Amino acid sequence: MAENDVILETRGLTMRFGGVVAVNNVDFSMKEGELRCLIGPNGAGKSTFFKCLTRQYKPSAGQVFFRGADITSDITFQIARRGIGIKTQVPSVFDGLSVHENIWLSARRHHKTRAANKITDQIIERVGLGHATKQLVGRLAHGERQWVELGIVLTGEPKLILLDEPTAGMTGDEVGRTTELIREINRQAALIVVEHDMQFIKAIAQKVTVFHHGQILVEDTMINILSNQQVRDVYLGKHAV
Repeated sequence: MAENDVILETRGLTMRFGGVVAVNNVDFSMKEGELRCLIGPNGAGKSTFFKCLTRQYKPSAGQVFFRGADITSDITFQIARRGIGIKTQVPSVFDGLSVHENIWLSARRHHKTRAANKITDQIIERVGLGHATKQLVGRLAHGERQWVELGIVLTGEPKLILLDEPTAGMTGDEVGRTTELIREINRQAALIVVEHDMQFIKAIAQKVTVFHHGQILVEDTMINILSNQQVRDVYLGKHAV
């Protein structure tokens, strides 16, 4: 892999909580434009790894690189300024404001007023909320609130987007719409998706990284992952060789 093709890389990334090693010396890399899914049983370390990438946790050891720059010491807003968009599992939105107001306020942080107006309208249509522009976000369905936050992330025109369980709590129809939206976003940005819904993963995954005991167990295509006996044993609670 040519170094200039790598958008995100970790070297020896480790996260300890007292005597517990939640992420253990992880070397990870992904290319520009890639869509990578992180999976693993509960307690495997994938969510902790995600939080180290987004600086919700300060790693105990190791480094994180974005497009070759060491971002290990960056705090969350600095990470965002570099072109990394972060969407956590619980939507971070203003329930008392409308869909348009939520997205416009974010767009205005990145663009002048005229450009922010245009970008806001484009993003509202892009995430499928044109029918709800003036509705208060607090009155929207769960899936729609998730799309509002995704729209907020998109206002910064990130080159890498990190999504933590984007379909949690969604209806089947909402999951279907989210699948289409993520595929569309991937045309312009790389994505890392942490998710438990295997049907959703199968629908979007290009390459899958499986975590187990705080380390990467295997990385492969979804088809190969599904037939991998080691992965099956891990999910069934058997000892991984």
